[in-house]
Amino acid sequence: MNGDNTSYGRVIGIGSYLPKDILTNDDMAKIVETSDEWITERTGIKERHISDPETDTSESMAIEAAKKAVADSGIDTKEIGLIIVASTTPNVLFPVLSASVQAAIDADNAMCFDMNAACPGFVTAFVTAQNYIKAGAVDCALVIGTENLTNYVNFEDRGTCILFGDGAGAVILKAEKDTKYDVIMHAAGKRGECMHCESYMQKGKEKTEEFLKSNYINMDGQTVFKFAVTEVPRVIEDLLKKTGTSADEIDYFILHQANRRIIESVAKRLKQPIEKFPMNIERTANTSSASIPILLDEMKKDGRIGEGKKHVIMSSFGAGLLWGAFETKI
Repeated sequence: MNGDNTSYGRVIGIGSYLPKDILTNDDMAKIVETSDEWITERTGIKERHISDPETDTSESMAIEAAKKAVADSGIDTKEIGLIIVASTTPNVLFPVLSASVQAAIDADNAMCFDMNAACPGFVTAFVTAQNYIKAGAVDCALVIGTENLTNYVNFEDRGTCILFGDGAGAVILKAEKDTKYDVIMHAAGKRGECMHCESYMQKGKEKTEEFLKSNYINMDGQTVFKFAVTEVPRVIEDLLKKTGTSADEIDYFILHQANRRIIESVAKRLKQPIEKFPMNIERTANTSSASIPILLDEMKKDGRIGEGKKHVIMSSFGAGLLWGAFETKI
């Protein structure tokens, strides 16, 4: 934890965007063989927001979330020195989504780049922005997670299509001295085949039925579940040890919204009350890199966080396999 008067970014603004169209579990049961009871029991999900192909792209949702975060922060967008957009589902490969956001909000002084780290994308982008701030390269950064996952789900595969939704979330970070912050990040590429999605645009790939199915999200759910319930609490415990913080001192453990049972398992492993693990997965499903900032926006609006007074740990996990956690005040 920084105790040397180092500057890190404090979250001063949060915003999110969710498409207006909602697909409930009962709606899903009309598409694939499943039921509300089956989905709820295994995941905690009741409904998910579904993008309108005419109005909701990863780009447009990122822009809307960014505008709301800027408004919440009260800053002039010319102060923003860095924009990072995390997305596994960009609607365009270039220009990068971050440059489109820059243009839309008139953040003319910002450097821009996009990042693909799957579900941990927001956490990875947040950590990257903090490193830019620590190095003195920028004083203010905009970090966004935006996903259009329903473009990549196979609605004939009931094991995956029930899990995902669309949306975007964003935060503004502003450099401050003695801001509480520390991080641990991990990767295990040798274990990565349990979550897989291939690009359609590959030379020499015959467009067979098997190949076309590989262009959707493919996941070994049991393997991912076991990975998450083991590695997420472990990295949080390692982070607490690194920072010298007791789990009891943490106000909220803000986890990637992938599965209620995973979050409940982490709470049990850490011996912490489930009330310290906020969830909105019931209403949003898994929005990958957008899940944590969407939840943060909800928490700020209802008064659970804000003004840098709450001591939190944020943690995410996903394809790669990648996972990590950071500790801060928000």
